[in-house]
Order: sequence, then C-alpha cells, then structure tokens
Amino acid sequence: MILYLHGFRSSPLSMKSRLLAAQMQALGREAEWLCPQLPASPKLAIELALSLVKDVAPAELTIIGSSLGGYYATWLAEQLGCRAVLLNPAIVPLIDLEQHVGVTTEFHSDKPFEFKREYIAELGTFAVEKITEPQRYFLIAATGDEVLDYRDMLAHYQGAQQCVIDGSDHGISEFVAYLTPVLAFCGIPVDAAR
Repeated sequence: MILYLHGFRSSPLSMKSRLLAAQMQALGREAEWLCPQLPASPKLAIELALSLVKDVAPAELTIIGSSLGGYYATWLAEQLGCRAVLLNPAIVPLIDLEQHVGVTTEFHSDKPFEFKREYIAELGTFAVEKITEPQRYFLIAATGDEVLDYRDMLAHYQGAQQCVIDGSDHGISEFVAYLTPVLAFCGIPVDAAR
C-alpha cells in the first residue's frame, strides 16, 4: 500500500501524484494507492493519514511525501515503523510557513485555502529530530529547489538512501524519470508493465 501525501496548498492533482497514480493503474495495483486531499490543519492531516492506513501492516506500507507531505511522512514513518519516500521534504516548516498564514487558494483549483496561525504550533508536535532507522527512508532532493535547501534534507536523512538531482526545482519537473526507483523502494516492480 502506498499513501501519498501532497505538499502545502497542493492536492491529489499534483504532477507527481498523477504520474504515480497512473503507473499504479498501469500495473493493475490502483487498489494499493491512496492520495487524499489533506486539510490545512497539520493535526487533521495526520489524523486523516492515520485513519487511512490503520489496518495496513507497517511492512506493507510506504508513505510518499512531497514537501510538507514529506514532513508528515517522516513523523508517520517513525510512529508506524513503515517505509517513507521523501520528495524535496520540508525539514523545519514552522519557520518556512509563518509567511503563509492567511487565506489563499489551492494550487490546482480556485478553492480557498486558509492556513491559520495555530497551525504553526500544530506543526511543532510532528517534528522528528532524528530518524531512527535510515534504511526505511529514500530521499530525492533537488539542488535547484527554489523553496527549500537540499543540504538541510541531506543532513536530516543522513544514512538513508539518497538521490540528489543536480538542478531541477521544488516540484521535481522530471519526476517521471524517478518513478521506477520510487516504486521499487515501495516494493513494487515496474518492469512487469513494460
């Protein structure tokens, strides 16, 4: 089972999510794919994620998190003992998201998105100082990320499997090239579909 957690103001309509969903469908494994629309509240986002995977054995679960979703995925992986794939993950969102308090819209729609000041404190409760089992993590970090510093990611996920993309951007525009290694880490061979 894969649980995909999108980033701040994003949605299941993000490019990476759609590519992974299409690949899972091509493999006939769409029933093993979950990608919810996360609420703005970190507490509610975590509660939703936990409710979706409560009956999934940790050995059968991989959480893929992009940006803020990577921050959530790390906390969830530490709590559940499952694998996690981090795509340009946020490391210290309490600092990064302070400037985004207020009402705006989701990236893929005109739907209002409100990030309240109290959500900053909620974020703090999900901080992971140090990952405990690096072998359960796969980090993909782009040196060209215009939002987050890839060096913070490399330091935070020290000892984990790491793929550093030279250049690129926060959204990992060429993510299609990384579908196979991401799914392989999730325990899903892709070659069978080709």
